[in-house]
Amino acid sequence: MAQPQSFKNHARFDPQFHFFIIPLLLLNLIFSIYTTVHYWPRHMYHYLWWIVMSIVLFVIAGLCRGYALKNQDRIIRLEEQLRLADLLSEDQLGLIDTLTVDQYVGLRFASDAEVAALAQRAITEHLDRKQIKQAIVTWRPDNQRI
Repeated sequence: MAQPQSFKNHARFDPQFHFFIIPLLLLNLIFSIYTTVHYWPRHMYHYLWWIVMSIVLFVIAGLCRGYALKNQDRIIRLEEQLRLADLLSEDQLGLIDTLTVDQYVGLRFASDAEVAALAQRAITEHLDRKQIKQAIVTWRPDNQRI
């Protein structure tokens, strides 16, 4: 059986992205530079274009990953705003508008019992995502993160 999620083991790798796409794109870039150096000046523009396109593909992969994570952070913010609206007391509802996206992402792991106090603490102490996660006592797993 899998170990329960906690601060120490919550980070995840996407095997297809981290262990297949990125290494192959990096290998393509290295190989294009190697080929350009060894076959210079024959077909000089062809090899230089290969380097440029290798860099473009590498950047596209990073942007796609970044866009997916940014979109997921926005969804987490919305989910946590709804959860906090349901769990916070009437006098604490103002906290919802003062939390940053980074703080919402950290708070998503906090149990319902401790999220209100932790949100208050995150605002007053200007805690970032990592500090919030470290302060969580009862971890609420999020197994859907990309």
